[in-house]
Amino acid sequence: MVIKSADFLGSFEKLEQCPKTTLAEFTFIGRSNVGKSSLINYVTGVKGLAKTSQTPGKTKLLNFFLINEQWRLVDLPGYGYAKLSKTEKARISAMIKEYILKREFLNTVFLLIDSRVPPQKIDAEFTNWLGENGIPFVIVFTKTDKVKVTYMEEFKAKMLESWEELPQTFSTSSERKTGKEPILNFIETCIAEIDND
Repeated sequence: MVIKSADFLGSFEKLEQCPKTTLAEFTFIGRSNVGKSSLINYVTGVKGLAKTSQTPGKTKLLNFFLINEQWRLVDLPGYGYAKLSKTEKARISAMIKEYILKREFLNTVFLLIDSRVPPQKIDAEFTNWLGENGIPFVIVFTKTDKVKVTYMEEFKAKMLESWEELPQTFSTSSERKTGKEPILNFIETCIAEIDND
């Protein structure tokens, strides 16, 4: 897939405010500071499409982008950011869960995992929550250029303690510009399957 256009559609707090659509949606989520915005900008080829920041927790709304006028990319807030108030954490958590559980045209959740750190309990809990609710998801390891030894295999092994089989996984580096094509090919395949139904 070649990205020819990527347009920001808006930021929304409630599900009923989100764009009405029959287009397939692919959402990116992960722990705060996992490199989500950088990956979105790299995958779409549009610098600054998603706002990057050195400060975790910048994304607090559901951010929608129209890609190739064919599908939507949805940037969800990161989870696990400690410096937010309990009220704000609860609001964001409820907003994320409502979108994932109730959004009719959500096709796949891209769950971003930082390859530089050992398996985190909060990531395991989120994968289990997705599984328990039957939400299709894939794992995207980020920042694979940062360390000589990544924790990707350790994370997979940890998942296999409670999962019979692993979801599809991708390895990416926004810095070194690696891993974009497999992600776009996956999305392209998903869209083709919808069109053939």
